[in-house]
Amino acid sequence: MRLSKTFAKMAENLSLQNFDWDAFENEAKGTQNEELLSKYDATLNAIKDQEVVEGTVMSINKREVVVNVGYKSDGIVPAAEFRYNPDLKVGDKVEVYVESQEDKKGQLVLSHKEARAARSWDRVNEALDNNEVVKGYIKCRTKGGMIVDVLGTEAFLPGSQIDVKPIHDYDVFVGKTMEFKIVKVNPDFRNVVVSHKALIEAELEAQRKEIISHLEKGQVLEGTVKAIMAYGVFMDLGGVDGLIHITDLSWGRVSDPKELLEEGQKINVVILDFDEEKKRIALGLKQLAPHPWEALNADLKVGDKISGKVVVMADYGAFVEVAPGVEGLIHVSEMSWSQHLRSANDFLKVGDEIEAVILTLDRDERKMSLGLKQLKADPWENVDTKYAVGTRHFAKVRNFTNFGVFVEIEEGVEGLIHISDLSWTKKIKHPNEFTQIGAEIEVAVLEIDKENRRLSLGHKQLEENPWEELAVKYGVDTVVEGKVAEVADKGAVVVLEDGVEGYCTTRHLQKEDKSPVAVGDTLNFKVIEFNRDAKRILLSHLRTWEERKEAPVKEAKAAPKKEAQPELPKVEKTTLGDLSVLADLKASMAAEEKPAKKTTKKAAKKEETAE
Repeated sequence: MRLSKTFAKMAENLSLQNFDWDAFENEAKGTQNEELLSKYDATLNAIKDQEVVEGTVMSINKREVVVNVGYKSDGIVPAAEFRYNPDLKVGDKVEVYVESQEDKKGQLVLSHKEARAARSWDRVNEALDNNEVVKGYIKCRTKGGMIVDVLGTEAFLPGSQIDVKPIHDYDVFVGKTMEFKIVKVNPDFRNVVVSHKALIEAELEAQRKEIISHLEKGQVLEGTVKAIMAYGVFMDLGGVDGLIHITDLSWGRVSDPKELLEEGQKINVVILDFDEEKKRIALGLKQLAPHPWEALNADLKVGDKISGKVVVMADYGAFVEVAPGVEGLIHVSEMSWSQHLRSANDFLKVGDEIEAVILTLDRDERKMSLGLKQLKADPWENVDTKYAVGTRHFAKVRNFTNFGVFVEIEEGVEGLIHISDLSWTKKIKHPNEFTQIGAEIEVAVLEIDKENRRLSLGHKQLEENPWEELAVKYGVDTVVEGKVAEVADKGAVVVLEDGVEGYCTTRHLQKEDKSPVAVGDTLNFKVIEFNRDAKRILLSHLRTWEERKEAPVKEAKAAPKKEAQPELPKVEKTTLGDLSVLADLKASMAAEEKPAKKTTKKAAKKEETAE
């Protein structure tokens, strides 16, 4: 501009014809040119290569951003380096790195990315210390989260730190610029972890405190269904969450909250309780409706029949819904007259439509008990005529005890067969040796206790007592054949004919050849005791062969006594052995004479008495 004024002034003073162009050019190239250049240079910033300077955004297009750093020419920065800042506009101040003051085209070469990288680590640590909120550009996703460009440094954004709610699709966040909070820095590995969730939680916490400060029990609020879980429904109350437990959704039974509500649905709820410290708010939905017990038919009373639907099953009973929100319990003991208790699942299942009798009804406590067996007649009312003493019936084995067998003649009528009434002849240690659970057995009624609902039954009474006949067949000293059924330390059980059992002690069980007795051996036994009252037969195998061997010995001992007397006078020589034999013989003869003398005295005494 100064040159143009000079030209105008010279044109005024000189005519074009007399103007000395050579002198003018020399003057312009000389001192005046130098003066102009020095003044122009003074208006420019002094910049150096490889340094960070601040510039002003002059223009923006899709490919590049023109930045004026106060140099003789503007620099151009690729627009991609500003992806993290979509709000960039003309006039914004930005930092750039001078890569070259002049390239081959005479262009100033700048880089915003390099400028951010040069100072990024210091800024990251400064932001962490000051708890600052920084902007970041999500570049791509990686395993477990996202890679974010924050202050020129690549940082890791864990998937759990993107939002307060679970995120399943990370790709929707790629290319977005969001605000973050730096939560962790590792200076050794230059790792940076950021969180967007922390900012949301901080904002929600402020809102939560504000909302909770105005809450009151019993207050009705409008909320939005946020999440539905198996145990209840989470509600968004406008910045604070509350939970409707599944039991507070409806007065009736609810198996799945999704049957009543869906996500995003707006409903009114009542505040049941809240804890400011634990930040928990308990909500209710059913409390907004009247209790169904209040609408229950006032004419219902104990003994009435009522219909309902089985909604819950347990081993001890079934819950029946007789009206929406009104339930009664049928205990398993009220499902059948049978005293053989079983699981309630053997009688009913969920969904069954049934009829029952009201046993108890408490409107104040809102409790009701029901019965099924009351729909049928009590089988014990006529048990004394239907199952009179002495009658025979077939029953089903239900259970065992050490002392007997419990059987059921019909549903509700059970009795006990004592172990001693199972068999006349067999020694039964446990009932499972005689029968099995579920088997059918014929019984005779022995006794009826109607008041206590007890029947005394017997099985052996179906036959006559065989012990009268057995007393004749197995008299003492009778030799019989038997099979060893069981061997123990003290003796063995032997099965005789007709299935009757006897017992042989270990001493009387010895064989003639001294070999051991085994189960299954068939041997001869002598009856040494028969007790009809105790139903006991004692046997001996030892006696069968021991007495057989003793018989010849007795005969041999008796013969020498008769022959020895006449031979004594013929002995001519006497030895020590002969003297011994003679002494024995003399003692024997003396013993025989004494009874004779006694007999004689007694006889004489009798004669005297007779005279």
